[in-house]
Amino acid sequence: MLGNRLTEITRKENLLSIVLNSGRTQNVNIDGRDHSFPSWSLIALLSNQSFSFEEAESITIWQYNQDFYRLMDNNPEICLIWFVFSRFSDHIFLPLNEAYRFNLQHLQQMFADEFSANDEIKSDMLQILLKRLVMIIVRLSKPHGHDQQELKDEKYGIIRNFNKLVFNHYKTHHKVQFYACLLNKSPKTLANIFLQCRCKSPSVIIREKIINEAKRLFLYTDKSAKEIAYELGFNDAAHFSRFFKNEAQQNLSAFRKNNKSAKKQILKGEGHRYLAQFFD
Repeated sequence: MLGNRLTEITRKENLLSIVLNSGRTQNVNIDGRDHSFPSWSLIALLSNQSFSFEEAESITIWQYNQDFYRLMDNNPEICLIWFVFSRFSDHIFLPLNEAYRFNLQHLQQMFADEFSANDEIKSDMLQILLKRLVMIIVRLSKPHGHDQQELKDEKYGIIRNFNKLVFNHYKTHHKVQFYACLLNKSPKTLANIFLQCRCKSPSVIIREKIINEAKRLFLYTDKSAKEIAYELGFNDAAHFSRFFKNEAQQNLSAFRKNNKSAKKQILKGEGHRYLAQFFD
């Protein structure tokens, strides 16, 4: 399965991933859970998510780091990709119709051509192609419960900024109060905004970030429970153990026992990996 080594690289380099399955429906494991990845559909994944794919040969992964995102942060449409990534924490797969399939196939070839080029405008061309890919994702997400005007609304800007802050600080700050203060909102006001937009509550988003990272560390590292607890901002290992049991619905020993095979998974091919990194 395509996953273990790529997950390590993704985590180390702090990459965001856009994944296309151009083959038949297959299994994808995300953060220790199996999902059915429909044929000709897309999913967006964050750098702290662990993932592996059953049939690597039909998977294309575009990855970019947050330096590219920050470079584009003054573009309101590009900024919406953070909202899309936060919604994709529910593992929403975006289906592609015939027109989008053609567009993605064409874009794949353009990426391949540019990566093989050797001239001074290569970096600029790759940025243009990556912007185009991100805009396709944003467009595809709009029919899923949010039209263009809603996505530009101030409330969605707050949600986007909240998710960015959680992504950067969830290991050291577990309380909604911290993020609400940074956003100049009270915790109650922030919770109401998420409720009005039919999103998960701020506290749930924080807890999910922490538990997903905990699972990743248990599955893909040899760190002890105490080391993982400390890395995730818990001073008391017993407190972390209780948190894990409440969120994962099983204790640490049961989770390790039930997921032993995950550490033994072998990469099956490399798939197509287009890695685009741009720095200020």
